[in-house]
Amino acid sequence: MAEQMRQHVRVAVIGSGFGGLGAAIRLRREGITDFVVLERAGSVGGTWRDNTYPGCACDVPSHLYSFSFAPNPAWPRSFSGQPHIRAYLEHVTDTFGIRPHLRLNAEVRQLRWDEERLHWEVGTASGDYTADVVVSAAGPLADPRVPEIPGLDSFPGKVFHSARWDHGLDLRGKRVAVIGTGASAIQIVPGIQPEAGRVTLFQRTPPWVLPRFDRPVSAAERWLHTRLPVTAALRRGVLWGIRELQVSNFTKHPERMRVVEKLALSHMRKAIADPALRARLTPDYRIGCKRILLSSDYYPALARPNVDLVASELAEVRGSTLVAADGTEAEADAIVFGTGFRVTDMPIAERVTGAGGVTLAEAWKGGMAALRGTSAAGFPNFLTVIGPNTGLGNSSMILIIESQLNYLADFMRQLDTLGGKAALDARPSAVNAWNRHVQRRMERTVWNTGCRSWYLDANGRNTVVWPGTTAEFRRVTRQVNLAEYQVLRPPRTPRRAVSAATTEAAR
Repeated sequence: MAEQMRQHVRVAVIGSGFGGLGAAIRLRREGITDFVVLERAGSVGGTWRDNTYPGCACDVPSHLYSFSFAPNPAWPRSFSGQPHIRAYLEHVTDTFGIRPHLRLNAEVRQLRWDEERLHWEVGTASGDYTADVVVSAAGPLADPRVPEIPGLDSFPGKVFHSARWDHGLDLRGKRVAVIGTGASAIQIVPGIQPEAGRVTLFQRTPPWVLPRFDRPVSAAERWLHTRLPVTAALRRGVLWGIRELQVSNFTKHPERMRVVEKLALSHMRKAIADPALRARLTPDYRIGCKRILLSSDYYPALARPNVDLVASELAEVRGSTLVAADGTEAEADAIVFGTGFRVTDMPIAERVTGAGGVTLAEAWKGGMAALRGTSAAGFPNFLTVIGPNTGLGNSSMILIIESQLNYLADFMRQLDTLGGKAALDARPSAVNAWNRHVQRRMERTVWNTGCRSWYLDANGRNTVVWPGTTAEFRRVTRQVNLAEYQVLRPPRTPRRAVSAATTEAAR
């Protein structure tokens, strides 16, 4: 598209989940109003808009799963459900005046760095832009992963991923197969068990499950948090502190997790009387290696007479017959895939083309890596919220997001201080040094004790989790160190002009 047809903005933010909305709010608080938030769907919310399956809820306490600058004293439960979290995101969108900046149904199809003009060309489903800075908050839990199962096309019933729930399906009396035993599946099974005729759960690996101490937040508590905000802040601080103290068990002393394993096994025994079923539900890896799940109704649901557990992964579909890797067969009218997301190979990376015509997917072919989880080498003025090695195994991702927003704010200040047209590109040496530091620390963690998890990429490297406390991550992202970046300026003579002059001289 011709240059004059593109709208130019200072910052283009991709996504309107917690990361994208947080970036937008932080930009406004920094006095930057020349930005757009590009959202592929028709409303805000990110993963909390997309996941509407029965029982969908957060496994982080409500008062910790919110922005520190936008506390919600009215959370109805100690662990909030999807509708309440989505309503919260709609509320902060209005409260902080983000609506005018939203561009809905504007899926980003292409991002290309212009090395002459030092800006990004942004192509979307509803128009094109140029932007000095791009903040990618597309999120790692945005694009569902569905395994390739032989014969799946022959299945006559409904097939969908948990993040694309088909609410038109009447589950009453239906035989429903749930594939996977991750965080979504353990909420779906008890959510549909009372209504479905039969539920068959295909389990590749049994998860460790701890009780979820959820309860209604009393009217007195809500009144107190509203009238005395310091009480809500104190509650949040206690929740945060407890999780910070747990970090060393994950990162330095995995052997201490045996105590937690005993609690999980006790939790299972209280609900599962059948010793054979307990044996199939008992993991053979250290707790914490895979994501620890919280549920107080998962095991009771598995003990119900209309629920079957197949302790093997789905290998083949023959019409309405599902065949597990161990040969077990089950009949189904609907298949629900709770098989996670494209975390280590995010599709957005295929659409981002940086310096030298290299895509982010190509740059990350050997594994994702970004300076302080934010800046990838060769992609100037491109920042990722919830980037490589920023995930958490035991606390709230909002804490990580807010730290990266601090980094974004200082990044913009540095550009202002440099003056004129400028861009910052992370030095490869700085990215490599940071990545070596993170991977070296990862060696002692519980996540690297040998289990198969979505934290590991195709090369077996943990490129997802942060091997430290949230307080430490906040320290290392407090400000931009210009020594870790190359400062780019526009070429004195545009390359197109040089090319034309060279051609003329040759004649």
